[in-house]
Amino acid sequence: MNTNNKKLLKTVLQCEGLEAQELSALVKISAITTVTKGESTLLDDGAKLVVVLSGILQQTGPGYQVELAGPILANDLTLGEACKDHFQAVTDVTLLQIDRSGLQRWLNSSAKCGALAAVLMRLDTLRREVTLQAQTHEVVRREKDLLGIRDVPQAALYGVQTLRAQENFEITGIKLMHFPQLVNALAMVKKAAARANNKLGLLDDAKTAAISQACDEIVAGQWHDHFVVDVIQGGAGTSTNMNANEVIANRGLEILGHARGDYQHLHPNNHVNLSQSTNDAYPTAIRLGILLSHQEYVNALSGLCYQLKQKAVEFSDVVKMGRTQLQDAVPITLGQEFDAWYSTVKEDIEEAKDVVEFFREINMGATAIGTGINTDPEYSSLVIEELCHISGKEMKRAHNLIEATSDMGAFVTFSSVLKRNAVKLSKMCNDLRLLSSGPRAGLQEINLPAMQPGSSIMPSKVNPVIPEMVNQVAFQVIGNDIAVTMAAEAGQLQLNVMEPVLAFNVMQSLRLQIRAVNTLAEKCIKGITANREHCLNVVNNSIGIITALNPYIGYENATRIAKNAIENNHSVRDLILTEGLLSIEELDDILSVENMTAPRRMRKNAVNSNAV
Repeated sequence: MNTNNKKLLKTVLQCEGLEAQELSALVKISAITTVTKGESTLLDDGAKLVVVLSGILQQTGPGYQVELAGPILANDLTLGEACKDHFQAVTDVTLLQIDRSGLQRWLNSSAKCGALAAVLMRLDTLRREVTLQAQTHEVVRREKDLLGIRDVPQAALYGVQTLRAQENFEITGIKLMHFPQLVNALAMVKKAAARANNKLGLLDDAKTAAISQACDEIVAGQWHDHFVVDVIQGGAGTSTNMNANEVIANRGLEILGHARGDYQHLHPNNHVNLSQSTNDAYPTAIRLGILLSHQEYVNALSGLCYQLKQKAVEFSDVVKMGRTQLQDAVPITLGQEFDAWYSTVKEDIEEAKDVVEFFREINMGATAIGTGINTDPEYSSLVIEELCHISGKEMKRAHNLIEATSDMGAFVTFSSVLKRNAVKLSKMCNDLRLLSSGPRAGLQEINLPAMQPGSSIMPSKVNPVIPEMVNQVAFQVIGNDIAVTMAAEAGQLQLNVMEPVLAFNVMQSLRLQIRAVNTLAEKCIKGITANREHCLNVVNNSIGIITALNPYIGYENATRIAKNAIENNHSVRDLILTEGLLSIEELDDILSVENMTAPRRMRKNAVNSNAV
């Protein structure tokens, strides 16, 4: 810490009376930093006490914005929790950061700590008063649009058009912010457009840099809580597009050192939306959002396949009774049953990889209806090249931009694949519920992990809650697919205005599938155990094994033995031996696990000579 900083510290914190050794100890646990006007800063994770020594630091929290003019504390004096608010320098700011644990030791050891403690308490009280006033008296700014002038909360990065959309579309309660990859995709599209416009000489370097930085911050996870419009909205997605334009413009204004809403320096339409229309920027962002989420879906399915295959191997020697129409059929191994589920899910992974390719074709540069009005001839190819670089995803220009602006076939196909997977998963979970039914009065062949108590009235009851959840997710995904189909069909002429409900349902289905599949794999399949002895006893006592004996004793004998076993509650095995139709060695060979659960080459004289 240089001499000037030490002098500033001594002056603000009134440390003139400290001995040199005490001051030196305080300096060792302190650090002074500067934040240039317009720059943002993050407070520490709570381990540091932060004092604004000089300058004005703007603090923005949920529903409020306040200016902290030094000297004042920037975070809580007593609580060591991380502050989630955003801080930006209105002027050049000098910050003092003091290690909290070191400060506590210093206060305990210094004989003259009282004066410093009193100063810190006074600065903390000032901070609380200023923040409370800001929270109870919301500061607004005035913005205007086609319909007039409205007051927008100063703490909001969005503007007047987003405000109107909030008021108009209180529909689902599900906001854009709930789909982070869609928000990130919107930011990537806007950054790509800015860089393309800059290369074409349509947007200057300063505005391009501000837009790009704002977009990078969004992709990094900041400002998502300002994407507040409902996912279902009229206007073919205009509200979503303007929400992104306004957030990026206002954050860009701050980066440039201007106030939010001062659009003469950076405008949501004129600059952030330059060379774009909702009708190309919005559907491009939806497609990119799906591409960004897709690998997570593939990973979830792969994780489920892994767990199913593990169980297929673990249960490969567990013989049980297979069933058709819920009636005893022929033996199978539990491993074969799990391996069949593995195979059916594995198929969907390849299908999902193939169908997502439809979303790589985008209509960026189409603007209003696909003719490219208000764009440079080089813009379309240039902006797509930029978007590929920014997103890391391979995308290409649609062959016919007019067709691509109105056709929603990719969503129909992708949604169908999600539905197909949902149907398969739901069937699997139906089977799991049946196989684990009981524990005494059901099939009780497997045990699902006990996840929670199952009844408020029945002691010890445990329900198959994870498969039940997956069933319900499947029903929702199937319903979503119908909505997607109807919305795709509802397009008229050069635009499909139903894109918001298309986007919502496809992205909701994708998110639900990812979460449900991960939960099923980790909280159900992974922990399943088999009731081996019970499964074997059921096979041995089943009439179903008669099918395996049919080639050796003949159909008529098999039918007679089966009827006798059912009516008199006898064992098929015992009846075969009693009548001498097969020897015990022959019977053991025929009824072995290997021979009952796989094809076997039959001898030409396999049928017993006693067969009638």
